[in-house]
Amino acid sequence: MNKNARSRNFIAQGSILAATGILCRLIGMLYRIPLVDIIGTVGNGYYTSAYSIYNILLIISSYSLPTAISKVVSTRLARERYDDVRTALKAAFLYATVMGGAACAVMYFGSDIIAEFMQKPFCRYALRTLAPTVWVMAYLGILRGYFQGYGSMVPTAVSQIFEQIVNAVVSIVMAALLFDYGMKADLIYADTQYSYAYGAAGGTIGTGMGALIALLFFIIIFLLYGKMPAGNGGLGTVSRRRSRGSRSSNRNDYRNGQDVYNAGRSSGVRSGEKRESFLHLSKVLIITLVPILLSSTVYNISTVLDDLIFSRMMAGFGLTASVVFLWGVFGEYRILFNIPVAIANSLSSSVIPSLTNAVADRERELIRKKIRISIQFVMLISIPAAVGLFALAEPICNLLFASEDNSLLISVLRHGALAIVLYSLSTITNGLLQGLGHLADPLINSVVSLVIHVGSLIGLLYLFRDIHAVIYANTVFAFAVCVLNLFNLHRYVSFRINRRNTFAVPAVASAFMGAAVFGISKLLMWIIPGTDSGRLGLTAVVVLCIATAAVIYAVMLVALRAFTKEELLEMPMGLRIYRLLNSFGLM
Repeated sequence: MNKNARSRNFIAQGSILAATGILCRLIGMLYRIPLVDIIGTVGNGYYTSAYSIYNILLIISSYSLPTAISKVVSTRLARERYDDVRTALKAAFLYATVMGGAACAVMYFGSDIIAEFMQKPFCRYALRTLAPTVWVMAYLGILRGYFQGYGSMVPTAVSQIFEQIVNAVVSIVMAALLFDYGMKADLIYADTQYSYAYGAAGGTIGTGMGALIALLFFIIIFLLYGKMPAGNGGLGTVSRRRSRGSRSSNRNDYRNGQDVYNAGRSSGVRSGEKRESFLHLSKVLIITLVPILLSSTVYNISTVLDDLIFSRMMAGFGLTASVVFLWGVFGEYRILFNIPVAIANSLSSSVIPSLTNAVADRERELIRKKIRISIQFVMLISIPAAVGLFALAEPICNLLFASEDNSLLISVLRHGALAIVLYSLSTITNGLLQGLGHLADPLINSVVSLVIHVGSLIGLLYLFRDIHAVIYANTVFAFAVCVLNLFNLHRYVSFRINRRNTFAVPAVASAFMGAAVFGISKLLMWIIPGTDSGRLGLTAVVVLCIATAAVIYAVMLVALRAFTKEELLEMPMGLRIYRLLNSFGLM
C-alpha cells in the first residue's frame, strides 16, 4: 500500500467507528426519551449514578482492552509475527477472565456499601443488574481490539449497532415492567423510591443483553471463519496488501483471514526470529494496558468523584432532598453531551494502530499529518455541535424530555456546551499520545487535571450550590487535559496546530450558523402550532433547524477556506465532496 493510501486509511476506518458511534449515540438518545418518561428524572438519577460506578469497573476489566490489544496486535502484524498474535490473545483472555470476574463480584456483592457511600441507597438495585455486564464486556473488548489492530473497524461497528438496538428495546420493556412492580413495593413499604429504583434497574438490564448479543456475534464469526477471523480490511486484507501491494475484494476478506491463519500456523514468525513466550507477551500486554487503564480510570473517575462530592456537600448544605433529582438532570445533559464526543472516541481508537505503524517506520512527516488531520476533523465536528446544542437547547430538551420541566436542563446544556469541544479535543489528544507510544503522559496529565478539577468543584459548590458547579468543574478538567496534551505533542514531534483552520474558521462558521438557527427556531416555534404542548411540532422545528444549520455551516466552511484540497481528500467522503465543490467552481 502506498503512503497516500495508508495515510487515508486511518481516517476512513475512523469514520466507520465515528459514524457507528454517532448512530449508537442517536439510538441511545432516542431510547432514553421513553426511558426517562417511564422512570422520571429521579429514576434517571439512580440510573446515572449506577452507570458512573459501572464505567469505572468497566475500565478496569475491559474498557482499555481494545486499545491495548490493537496496539500489541498491530505491532506484531507489522513484523508478520502471527503466532505471537495468538499467544497475546491467550494472555488477554486470561486477564479478562480474572479482572472481569473480580469487577463483577465487587459490583454485585458490594452494591449495598457503594450505594450507601454515594448517599443513594436505592441505587443498589441498578448496580446489581449491571454487574454481569462488566464480565461480558471484558471478553467483548478483546475481540474488538483484535479487529482494530488489523485495521478493520467493521466487526466492531456492526457489533455496536446490534448491541445498542438490543439495549434500547430491552431497557424500555424491562424499565416499564419493573417500574410497575416497584409501584406495588411503594404501597407495601409506604415509600416513593422503589418504583424509581426498580425502573432504573430495569433500564440497566438492556445494557447486559446488548453486550451479550454483541459477544455472540463475534462467537458466530469465530465458529464460521476459524480461530482467527478477519473482517473487511482485517488480517487477511492487510497480509495480501503487504505481499502483493493490491487491494482485496470485500467478498473474500473473511476467507483470506483463514488463509493467513493457516499460513501463520506453519510459518509463525520470520526466519531467525524467536517466538515470544506467553509470560513475555503477558508482561507486554500489562505494560501496554496499565498506563492506558490508569489514564482512562483517572479520566473517567471524575464523574464518580463529582457524584460523591456533590452528594455529600449538598447534604452538608441541607439540600439532600434535591440531590437525586439534580443528578438526574446531569444525566440528561450527558445524553446530549456524549453524541459529538463519540466521534473523538471513535477516531481516537482507530488512530492508535495507524500511528504505531508510522512510528515504527520512522515516517515523521506522516505522523505530523495524521495528528493534524485528526485534530482538525474532530474540531470541524465538535465546535458546530456545541454551538448547535447551545442555540437549540430549548426545543431539543423539550422534545426529548417532554414530561419534565426542562428549564434547569436547558440552562445546564448551554453552560456546558464548551465542555463538548474540550472533551473531544482532550480525548483525541489522549489517543494520539498513546499512538506515539507515550502511554504515561495521558495518565500524568489526567492526574494533574483531576486534582485541579476536584479543587475547582469544591470551590464552585460553595459559590453556586447546584448542578452548575459540576458542569463548570468538568469544563476546567477538560481544558487542563487539552493544554497538557498539546504541550506534549509539540514536545515530541514538533507539532504545531494550524489555529486558523482548526479553531478559528470552525468557530466563526459555527457562530454564524448558531445565530441563524436560533432566530429560525424562535420563528418556527411561533409559526408551527403545538410546539408548547407536544412533540410533533417540536420535532418539525428541530429537524428543520438542524438541516438548515448543516447547510449554513458547510457553505461558511467553503467560503472561509477551512481546508485545502489535500486536507479535504483525507477526510471521510472527501473525494466526493471535493468533486461536488469543484463542479461549482468552489475549489
